Amino acid sequence: MATLEIVCPVCAELLELTDEDRAELEVGDVIVCDSCNAEMEVTRNGAGEDFELELLGVLTTCPNCGEEFDVTDEMLADAPTIEGRDGVAATLISCPHCRAQIELEFEEVE
Repeated sequence: MATLEIVCPVCAELLELTDEDRAELEVGDVIVCDSCNAEMEVTRNGAGEDFELELLGVLTTCPNCGEEFDVTDEMLADAPTIEGRDGVAATLISCPHCRAQIELEFEEVE
């Protein structure tokens, strides 16, 4: 059985899809990375290597209220970048549930 290997665009975790897994996927379905909870939509699922995903967002949990929410590209585009507590650049977003300000730090994926 052939396995398609996909690298998560957020954490670089290797996602493996068997032919059986792919047969169940349709365009528009969402795959969630087990490591970082990034959500990716299937945009193409053809034969062989003809398979594409589009990053939708990253699921995170608010440390203030405990509710889960997606950090989307739109949220990140609108968010200011600040110097975090440890001196590292952080993106400041608001929880959509309780409006708490949350600092997100991103690591470069090579």
